[in-house]
Amino acid sequence: MSGVMKRMGMIFRAKANKALDRAEDPRETLDYSYQKQLELLQKVRRGVADVATSRKRLELQLSQLQGQSSKLEEQGKKALALGREDLAREALSRRAALQQQVTDLEGQHQTLQGEEEKLTLAAQRLQAKVDAFRTKKETIKATYTAAQAQTRIGEAFSGISEEMGDVGMAIQRAEDKTQQLQARSGAIDELLASGALDDQSGMAKDDITAELDRLSGGTDVELELQRMKAELAGGTTGAGSGQQAIEGSGAQGQSAQSEVPQSQDTPKFEK
Repeated sequence: MSGVMKRMGMIFRAKANKALDRAEDPRETLDYSYQKQLELLQKVRRGVADVATSRKRLELQLSQLQGQSSKLEEQGKKALALGREDLAREALSRRAALQQQVTDLEGQHQTLQGEEEKLTLAAQRLQAKVDAFRTKKETIKATYTAAQAQTRIGEAFSGISEEMGDVGMAIQRAEDKTQQLQARSGAIDELLASGALDDQSGMAKDDITAELDRLSGGTDVELELQRMKAELAGGTTGAGSGQQAIEGSGAQGQSAQSEVPQSQDTPKFEK
């Protein structure tokens, strides 16, 4: 059971890794990394500012303590000049305590000053790295964008891109359906012509009927052509030709009448 779970976990991680790799855009990743470096640089700069502020505060305290120490020294001198040795001793004691505080603050000041220098140097180095990364990032992004554009153009020309592949498949399907319909139409025409399929509309003709209709149609055309030629020939002869035709028909009638034999003797009927 544990082996099956491990295998399922490996398959899930592989699928997730592939999906993430497909969804990842290197340009977005570079921009995110650059943003994180800027945030880190900003934190370093705030650290430098905080250390510098602490150092400046110590310097102000040192200045105040040194001022108080100088004032106590002057007061001790005045008290000693007035014969107040006890006041002079008290002023010197206080001055000694202030000097101890000054010594401690000076040590802290040196430490803070060293930290400030280190942080300032680190900030400068980090700034240089961020600037270099920004330049490299923009170069990589420009190169990636150009390569991506070239790839898309090449895929569009070759027809292997996803969009062009869908268009090519649609065209191929349309051509296949067109060829299928043409083949089916041709097959039905051949079957109807051979009589293998009955025409339910009753308009189908067999080969003999079709041949007779063709011959009949050709004869009608020839007769119509002859009639038209006769009409054209009759129109060109004119009215004179018509009169001659009438006279000729009259002469022929008389000739036929003269050729009829007549008997010399009239038959007699006996009573």
